[in-house]
Amino acid sequence: MQIEIKQLSKVYPNGNKALDNVNLSISSGMFGLLGPNGAGKSTLMRILVTLMDPTEGTVFVDGLDVSKHRKEMRGMLGYLPQDFRFFSNLTTYEFLDFAARLSGMNRSKPRAIAVNGMLETVGLFDARDRKANKLSGGMKRRLGIAQALINDPRIIVVDEPTTGLDPEERIRFRNLLSTISNRDVIIILSTHIVSDISSTCRNMALMAEGKVAYCGTPEDLVAQARGKVWQMVVNQEEMDRIGQQFPITTTIPVSDGWDIEVVTDNPSPFVGKQVDANLEHAYVYFMDQHSGSKEFLFIDTEK
Repeated sequence: MQIEIKQLSKVYPNGNKALDNVNLSISSGMFGLLGPNGAGKSTLMRILVTLMDPTEGTVFVDGLDVSKHRKEMRGMLGYLPQDFRFFSNLTTYEFLDFAARLSGMNRSKPRAIAVNGMLETVGLFDARDRKANKLSGGMKRRLGIAQALINDPRIIVVDEPTTGLDPEERIRFRNLLSTISNRDVIIILSTHIVSDISSTCRNMALMAEGKVAYCGTPEDLVAQARGKVWQMVVNQEEMDRIGQQFPITTTIPVSDGWDIEVVTDNPSPFVGKQVDANLEHAYVYFMDQHSGSKEFLFIDTEK
């Protein structure tokens, strides 16, 4: 399974350029799409699931031009949008049954088996008779992924799936996606939550200002921040001054001030000790290095 995105751009009628010459190659497994709000992630997702046409460029899925094969593409897609909604008068079972019918599952008995099985998979079987709008936030997101998976798709696109979830639900959601990614499918996880990428994805892209700024493994991105993370204890005045000069990723109050982590090449004149970098540090370091410039360095570590 392979998605090839070539020279993709999207300009809205108001002149906003949401995507600017995006090129990506995505293979089977979990692929993370990381970036701040407004980076162009959701626009790219909508184009991939055929809800929006690009201004320029092409998307190929196993060699098929998506714009010319919409029906085939939609038949292999599962999509969980950021603003997932459902009919409030339906129960959990009724909604998923409705989604299954929309996906082409017309035979009632196999559909019932599939719906009940999917409710078991996402941990909602005991809530099958509950009104969908009465579910908790985490349960609603699980119902969202259930409707995205009910037709056994080959491509699964989830947009900001863990926003607003508590830590337990977020971990549960990520584990569910990781289990599915062991099949011959592509899962594209679009998020601005760094831990969602570091915990699940073998490959990723970082987007900023409509461009792909980085494409490769999370580990290779982290490598760029090694030796750039500094831990120090400072008073309030020092922290204010540091914050004006360097990105601060951690602030923990201690008895004599603040225990902080700073991401920079050299924190001088402040003195700190180097600590191990993680993906959040790498993300902050990379974005800080390229802030204020629309000419992002494209780094493809897979080649």
